[in-house]
Amino acid sequence: MADRVTVIGWDGSPLTAAARSALSAATLVAGAGHHLALPEVPPTAERIRLGSLGLAARRIAGHRGTAVVFADGDPGFFGAVRTLRAPEHGLEVEVVPAVSSVAAAFARAGMPWDDAQVVVAHPRTLRRAVNVCRAHPKVAVLTSPGAGPAELALLLGGVHRTFVICEELGTAREQVTVLTSDRAADHSWRDPNVVIVIGGQAAASAAPSAAAEPAWLLGQSPAQSGPRGWARPGPDAGEGESAPLRAAQLARLGPRTGDLVWDIGTGSGALAVEAAAFGAAVIAVDADPRACERATAAARDRGVQLQVVAGRAPHVLEDLPEPDVVRVGGGGAEVARAVADRRPERIVSHASTRDEAEAIGRALTEGGYTVECALLQSVGLDTRTWGEQDRSVVFLLAAERPVNR
Repeated sequence: MADRVTVIGWDGSPLTAAARSALSAATLVAGAGHHLALPEVPPTAERIRLGSLGLAARRIAGHRGTAVVFADGDPGFFGAVRTLRAPEHGLEVEVVPAVSSVAAAFARAGMPWDDAQVVVAHPRTLRRAVNVCRAHPKVAVLTSPGAGPAELALLLGGVHRTFVICEELGTAREQVTVLTSDRAADHSWRDPNVVIVIGGQAAASAAPSAAAEPAWLLGQSPAQSGPRGWARPGPDAGEGESAPLRAAQLARLGPRTGDLVWDIGTGSGALAVEAAAFGAAVIAVDADPRACERATAAARDRGVQLQVVAGRAPHVLEDLPEPDVVRVGGGGAEVARAVADRRPERIVSHASTRDEAEAIGRALTEGGYTVECALLQSVGLDTRTWGEQDRSVVFLLAAERPVNR
């Protein structure tokens, strides 16, 4: 095992005395090409060009001597420290910190970032990173080859955002470019880069409250600081939108940050807005233009991002990005079958009759899902007289895709 491992964060500034001291004693130095080209790297030291950090950690663990690992920005912030300290490598490290790439990017843009979401985009996590950009008004994306500004823009599709693209921060080649997301795919961008993604209706609606209440929690969104509770009673717009049913559907869907939710037959937009308040990206679909207007207004009032698509399912679903969870609020078995073909993790629906419930359940089962059904009954009472106000009886269907499919 290496006698000593020092991780040096590098933000383009001259190396500190602590960093130079660690380098002078190094018998192994690992880093990107621009790190290994620094004049302070001892000419006799073994050099490892970082590709897979896990492979490099195994090499370091087997090295007898003193090792130095370079990382861009703060190595403890989505960086090398976590991998090197993993139990399978058994490495104890000392860290020489630097300004994180995210902090430097926001400084170049002249923007605060305590209210920003921060995500890492690799080819395997790119879709989830894009979903965070859909769902939140300010996101910093630490990119990687194959998951850069162009790929972000392409997957965002018709969701328009402003990109602040910071290339090669801290170097002589540093460049900051501001452009709309629809133009980002037409350029070639240099690595490493950080993309600040800003915009959307929540950014505008949240401005007054953000100024009135000082921030206290990193990445807190306007929806998280809004009224307490979820599935609250409200002016439901029709069948299938009662608060108890909504609560049960949300509980079965479990929307979370990084997910994309489809809400088909959104109606008043109540469920779509509450799914967005959990941090998920949401596409609300309805054939009725008035329902689309209500959903847009509900999202604006709650301070969340919502993409509203007018059109009739199942045909309108063909061009939508892949969902993680779906509520089928209208369209019956035909729409349920089309949704199952897209293989989301979970699907919920409801029916007012047993025959309709059986048809939806059969479509989902034939699509390879495990289906549960429950008959939900709720009765609203007037607490002044304790008399019955309204009664709702509905079949709730919840379908889950088996893990191996």
